[in-house]
Amino acid sequence: MDLETIFTVANTMVLPGWLLLILAPWWRWSAQVIAPLVIPAVLAVMYAALMASAFASAEGGFGSLAGVRALFEIDRLLLAGWIHYLAFDLFIGAWEVRDARRSGVPHLLVIPCLFLTFMAGPVGLALYFAIRAAVRRKGWIDDGIVDSATWTGTG
Repeated sequence: MDLETIFTVANTMVLPGWLLLILAPWWRWSAQVIAPLVIPAVLAVMYAALMASAFASAEGGFGSLAGVRALFEIDRLLLAGWIHYLAFDLFIGAWEVRDARRSGVPHLLVIPCLFLTFMAGPVGLALYFAIRAAVRRKGWIDDGIVDSATWTGTG
């Protein structure tokens, strides 16, 4: 399979996981199995194959910016790096959904975080942390605005 096809497959593969996290976060399989495990595991296999096929003969390394640049000049390793982002961002998005449910953060507030985590990883995670802190500081959970028993399905 050529690298462009692998790129397209990897990019397309994460979309169902993100859609499940946004549209069906209450479905057990969304945030506990498909998005954090199944899709990242498949991406991990793709990543490992790409790394194994090119890393040993590559110039550069992870010890300096110049070394990383040299690694990413090799298309196979550049694609492996991209797949690394796809897998980890989706894993973090699934964690945000699960943590929001446990912490009582309303899902509508998590959706912008998910979008930003998908598009700009750490920015989305930072926004989620800020929203989570604001929800907890304002006492929304304790004041009855968010009923955690209903949110988690235990009530």
